[in-house]
Amino acid sequence: MTGVYPFKAGLQHLVIAPQQAVCSPLNHTFLPQYLKKEGYATHAIGKWHLGLCKWECTPTYRGFDTFYGYYQGKEDYYNRTIAGGKDFRDNKTPILPDTSKYSTYVFAERAREVIAQHDKNKPFYLYFPFQSVHPPIEVPKSYEDMYSNITNEGRRKYCGMVTAMDDLVGNITAALKENGMYDDTLFVFTADNGGWTQYHGNNYPLRGGKVTIYEGGTRATAFINGKMLSKTGYTYNGMIHAVDWLPTLLSAAGGTPPQEIDGIDQWESLMTGAPSKRTEFIYNLDDMNPPFQGHAAIRVGDYKLIEGYPGVYPGWYKPETETESTNNKEEEFKSQEGNVTGTNELYNLKDDPYERHDLSLSVSHAPIVEELSRKMAEYHKQMVPANFPPISDAGNPQNFGGYWSPGWC
Repeated sequence: MTGVYPFKAGLQHLVIAPQQAVCSPLNHTFLPQYLKKEGYATHAIGKWHLGLCKWECTPTYRGFDTFYGYYQGKEDYYNRTIAGGKDFRDNKTPILPDTSKYSTYVFAERAREVIAQHDKNKPFYLYFPFQSVHPPIEVPKSYEDMYSNITNEGRRKYCGMVTAMDDLVGNITAALKENGMYDDTLFVFTADNGGWTQYHGNNYPLRGGKVTIYEGGTRATAFINGKMLSKTGYTYNGMIHAVDWLPTLLSAAGGTPPQEIDGIDQWESLMTGAPSKRTEFIYNLDDMNPPFQGHAAIRVGDYKLIEGYPGVYPGWYKPETETESTNNKEEEFKSQEGNVTGTNELYNLKDDPYERHDLSLSVSHAPIVEELSRKMAEYHKQMVPANFPPISDAGNPQNFGGYWSPGWC
């Protein structure tokens, strides 16, 4: 939403927890705020998780004309609750959609409404961070039954959740076609992290998963589609970081990307298949204690340097498609004490994308370790301390009629 690295916003440690008085800093401009200046109608459906303790943190104050979804990072797919509070909003109004209806259906209905009611004389932006396939692992039985060949219950439900999400994408696509908007729409489908191995996600043969800074936790698949693309039907292998989406999409919309952010405008590269304009990026910089978050990592060209603890689930975990056990792994979890501060790991991701061969102790690679460490130290000078306060009783949903609500920080 900002095109700014999390370590410059104080959001580099874990995620915003319920009852934490934190949100994405208000001095950062969000993508929909830029798009509104270009005349766009802007809508958000689904998950927010960018802070809620004050109204100014919430979607309709940060550039969205409408919002339909939940403020926290996850919730039950039916009863719309998390940690003892209900969490669902139609713009600012707390509501509780039909609790017998799976959330994917609820979001599909809203998407159809927003698209059908759009003034076709204005450009249109829909931000749709799906609830699927985040835990809790829940799906209607009809979807689970599509994967009866999978013995493991969690993986079977997970696959059903993916298919339910795919149907939601189909619903949105159909609505755009019905309303004459499909042909001039640019679609961007991306993920914010790798699959969570603890909850039946899978990244094999990449190493690790969500909450590590190995490639399994950080390398995400994406695709774009639209008639405005000069080159289509190919795999783009250029280096892109999540912060690049803001300037890239703003450029595609005819706007001028801001200069003071970390994101790089990749629109021309994606549109034509030209080389990426990016040569390096930071995975994360986090000085707070392990075990739950990666300490620090940088990529420059083909090389990736990890300094300190890389995070939990650091092995290679095969899919749970043919076994009841969740321990069907090529390598058991290493100790969560693992690689702590003061140690390095170096990988050549072009030759070793699965991060099996640590080059950090090789004498011939010592200059590369030194150079990447120096670059990381320069980034470290720009780091804002993590904003990770204790839980506040003021945010308890029981203070707000049982709903997670703003107005307490």
